[in-house]
Amino acid sequence: MAHHSRLSALLELVTRRGSVTIAEISEALDVSAATARRDLSTLADQRLVVRTHGGATAIGPGYELPLEYKTSRNTAAKLAIARATAALVSPGQTVGLNGGTTTAAVARELGRSGRFALDDGEPGVTVVTNALNIAFELAPRGSVRTVVTGGVARQQSYELVGPVVRETLQNFVLDTAVLGVDGLSPQHGATTVRDTEAEVSRLLAEAARQVVVVADGSKLGRPTFARICDFAALDVLVTDEEPPTDVRDAAAEAAVEIVVAGPGTTEVAGSELQ
Repeated sequence: MAHHSRLSALLELVTRRGSVTIAEISEALDVSAATARRDLSTLADQRLVVRTHGGATAIGPGYELPLEYKTSRNTAAKLAIARATAALVSPGQTVGLNGGTTTAAVARELGRSGRFALDDGEPGVTVVTNALNIAFELAPRGSVRTVVTGGVARQQSYELVGPVVRETLQNFVLDTAVLGVDGLSPQHGATTVRDTEAEVSRLLAEAARQVVVVADGSKLGRPTFARICDFAALDVLVTDEEPPTDVRDAAAEAAVEIVVAGPGTTEVAGSELQ
């Protein structure tokens, strides 16, 4: 396992369990005790875990993994979801993207797509985002017009939040909002771990004619701290596996389309949102 991937797996392990010992790390990640100690020290130096005698503990309940460590998780699922979502976007549309690794993958697919390269050289799709990493990804792409909201940057997620974002988004009308979430359940709707980011996602949803949630199977059926919108406010759910029964039933009742993206999904698959 590559060094960064191992650190990512270790950080996720500590965050999920709350505390781990060197022996538990060695068994879970198939590494030596010496490697486990060095990796814990690396994470502790970055203030991502707290070292203890014989192991480490998580920073605290509800701790959010930094974006750089989320990127290496569920990469195949995110790619499939991104390709299926990009296929739903029509040339000429304005698309809102919140921050996150799945929406960053969607942005990458939009930027790579030949469908948005118009003959006159003008951008074929407009993306409005509060995420600095997404703007960085799309800025060099001549086929995409990139609009950044402004705001105060969060170190963990590279998302811009605060009153500047609110004022900006209140003046926009979007065709589609593509939202990454931390949880999606019939009872609590789309949720995330940070209230400031939930507000931005809510504003994107309110500004859009259609709302698309992109979420891998690990996020379905579970709520997190801050509500973005009700389940019935969604138009499309793009995921990588068949959702739980309660999610499917709620989608049927609310007329939410479910797109299950397989590993072979291509960017031209699916029907475009109108």
